[in-house]
Amino acid sequence: MLLERASGILLHASSFPNGVLDEHAYRFVDWLAAAGQRWWQVLPLGPPEGITSSPYMSPSAFAGSPALLARPRARVTRAEVDAYRRRHAYWIDDWVAFGGGVDDQVRFDREWSALRRYAAKRRIRIFGDMPIYVADGGADHVARPELFQPRAVAGVPPDLFARDGQLWGNPLYDWAAMRAEGYRWWTERFRRSFELVDLMRVDHFRGFVAYWSVRRGNKTARHGRWLRGPGASVFRAVQSELGTLELVAEDLGVITTPVVRLRQELGLPGMVVLQFQLGGGARSPHRPENHPQQAVVYTGTHDNDTALGWWESLTEQERAALELDAADPAWSLIAQAWQSRAALAITPLQDVLRLGNDARMNLPGSEGGTNWQWRYDAKALTGELASELRALTRSAKRG
Repeated sequence: MLLERASGILLHASSFPNGVLDEHAYRFVDWLAAAGQRWWQVLPLGPPEGITSSPYMSPSAFAGSPALLARPRARVTRAEVDAYRRRHAYWIDDWVAFGGGVDDQVRFDREWSALRRYAAKRRIRIFGDMPIYVADGGADHVARPELFQPRAVAGVPPDLFARDGQLWGNPLYDWAAMRAEGYRWWTERFRRSFELVDLMRVDHFRGFVAYWSVRRGNKTARHGRWLRGPGASVFRAVQSELGTLELVAEDLGVITTPVVRLRQELGLPGMVVLQFQLGGGARSPHRPENHPQQAVVYTGTHDNDTALGWWESLTEQERAALELDAADPAWSLIAQAWQSRAALAITPLQDVLRLGNDARMNLPGSEGGTNWQWRYDAKALTGELASELRALTRSAKRG
């Protein structure tokens, strides 16, 4: 798969003014088109975890989130339910047994498909996000326990985000059991995902090479260990059933030569993040001069501070090392992303709106607070802002 030169905006569907797929979602698509954008990137569309509201800790790897419905009581016919059950026979009964409803899934597909068609008519494609893991005790874990390890959970080792690492707590896959069933669960997961999006970011791609395993009961992720993942075999099995898939590898964090080798073997673009350009020395892949052409460049991701918040956290010495305009650092960073040689440039809407730390989407390693709660003001998407972004996009030849 080859990415074409273009740009887009990262905005989760829960960040609309009312948090649902109502008229504001359609206005946002119109604004994207007016701003010359070609991509809308979303976070995972499944039901968020109840306590943290994280879309990365969903109780289902297949279901859509009923919390996004603009018309949660819309009529659903028996024929629609029966047709939905036939199309999604692999997973829907597991979701129902867990306590989910078929009617809500019919409504979700109805609303999301209508919005996606509306976007496609305006040349806007949807860039999705697939978490590598599922929720502990979620529908998939409960229905198919044989596919998971019983005594270990997922996380990542200590890094720049968290001194004790991040103890995610997701059940780890039993890759031998997955392989024995021909990776059917993964095939169905990808099949379902591409019913909803056009391009998919595979979260924590390095976990397919080696993953951080933490014994259940540990309070932090500090005392885990690396174990070997399945490598290319998962993707080969899925491709043999579904054909070539448009994927991007989330290759951030502790990236080793085998991780790079697997991404290249599969022909997947990776990611670079401009907020990381100060670390790693002259060879850092996040420095603009080192960006590969087949990559997605971000000002920051949902796990980063906003561009303005990041800039305000830097020392004077760090700011001096960056070629950014101190009078408008957020848009200066966007311009740097748009001018990158990387084929696809993405920025969170918060950066386009020049918002500070209080608009941050998520602080990794923390729970509660304002994580996953941000919504933009309905009056923020002005014609002037669209014109400003369209001019930048044209000058960077991303239109």
